[in-house]
Amino acid sequence: MIRDIILKLTKKYGTYDPFELADALKISVIYEELGSIKGYYNKPLRMKQIHINHNLNEHMQRFTCAHELGHAILHPNASTPFLRSKTFLSIDKLEIEANQFAIELLIPDQIILENSNLTIEYLSRLLGYEQALIELRLKSYYKT
Repeated sequence: MIRDIILKLTKKYGTYDPFELADALKISVIYEELGSIKGYYNKPLRMKQIHINHNLNEHMQRFTCAHELGHAILHPNASTPFLRSKTFLSIDKLEIEANQFAIELLIPDQIILENSNLTIEYLSRLLGYEQALIELRLKSYYKT
């Protein structure tokens, strides 16, 4: 499902860049001081917004944008801060799906094919993502 959504988006807009996709989808990206929070998605007055901590390095801002874009597309009406503070529902599933969206967007199949001889640890260092995210991406790649 996530893979199909990404293929449709990237084909329609001709990019894997989460910032360009957000712009094409009319989702505002706002940089601000967020303390220890990397970013979040919200939808005030039906206007989708991705908030990114301006203190993150460029690479982490890109991942955060992709993750929050995942929320905007997969969970457009969910407010994870509200769910976290006001309910006992687990938001783990939403976060896992947003991570899956982000890592599949940022690491297309072609990159995996070109680097199939590398270890997870080396891929992690090469691409700049945590090993757990690389493992998540490889699982989805080899599942298809």
